Amino acid sequence: MEADGKRSAVSDVGAWAMNVISSVGIIMANKQLMSAGGYGFAFATTLTGFHFAVTALVGLVSNATGLSASKHVPMWELLWFSIVANMSITGMNLSLMLNSVGFYQISKLSMIPVVCVMEWILHSKQYSKEVKLSVMVVVVGVGVCTVTDVKVNAKGFLSACVAVLCTSLQQITIGSFQKKYSIGSFELLSRTAPIQAVSLLVFGPFIDYFLNGKFIFNYQMSSGAIVFILLSCSLAVFCNISQYLCIGRFSAVSFQVLGHMKTVCVLTLGWLLFDSELTFKNIAGMLIAVLGMVVYSWAVEAEKSSGSKIQHAKNSLTEEEIKLLKEGVESTLIKDVELGESKG
Repeated sequence: MEADGKRSAVSDVGAWAMNVISSVGIIMANKQLMSAGGYGFAFATTLTGFHFAVTALVGLVSNATGLSASKHVPMWELLWFSIVANMSITGMNLSLMLNSVGFYQISKLSMIPVVCVMEWILHSKQYSKEVKLSVMVVVVGVGVCTVTDVKVNAKGFLSACVAVLCTSLQQITIGSFQKKYSIGSFELLSRTAPIQAVSLLVFGPFIDYFLNGKFIFNYQMSSGAIVFILLSCSLAVFCNISQYLCIGRFSAVSFQVLGHMKTVCVLTLGWLLFDSELTFKNIAGMLIAVLGMVVYSWAVEAEKSSGSKIQHAKNSLTEEEIKLLKEGVESTLIKDVELGESKG
């Protein structure tokens, strides 16, 4: 039992490590690929279509070779999930284009409380005071180190709302599907990735044209750009798999909270690799965020421990009640027999 617990803990750490490393890696690769100082590939939505196309290909090969099994999920569920996921991607890109960086960061931070509220509405999930407090600490910490200017406009606000709601719903649905259909993270991803890939590759170029006024077919592709596109797609496979894996093993809220570790890593690597400015405000915010993550981890473990003790007490009480009930029935039968004999 103890060995199983240790293996589970190692798997948990491995899943988080894969997600953080692949996410940070893909951000760095995309920065070089998409920035004006790099290769100027300013087609984020189409690039995401490439990501899902490669992920779908890996899933197809895995199923064909028997490394994974294709499990049934109703097509209508896959379709509406893919629509929500694609609206999340498009909404994020529109929010980044229409809003200031500060408001974009605030909208991303709002996902944690939104996920909490949606899980409470959809699944009646409750959170302890410690968890709520730690979530607030993380939000404040990341806000301090990332939010600068905050400018709001109607179109940008609407795009941010769509992005936050769709992203939150998508992440909650990943966990729900895995439980509902008893399907593994990679098996679920291999079912949703082809639909997302086709839709994003068809509509992505037009969305990107609307976002930046450039059409992908006019882009002069170079060998360096191709290398970074392939690197980005390879990292995206690990990023997508680890996202589904983490949400399946933990929860959408935990994924959001600990996912902000990526923000800390990106700021630190930006300072180390790209000479980005790292101010006292950034450092203070990162320290607050890390503290919040540590407190959150402790609060979740305390909540699990408390829940298991309560469940154990409930089970014990039920057994005792059953025993007393049996004794009561037997006593009643004996009395009935005695009354019958005295009457006779």
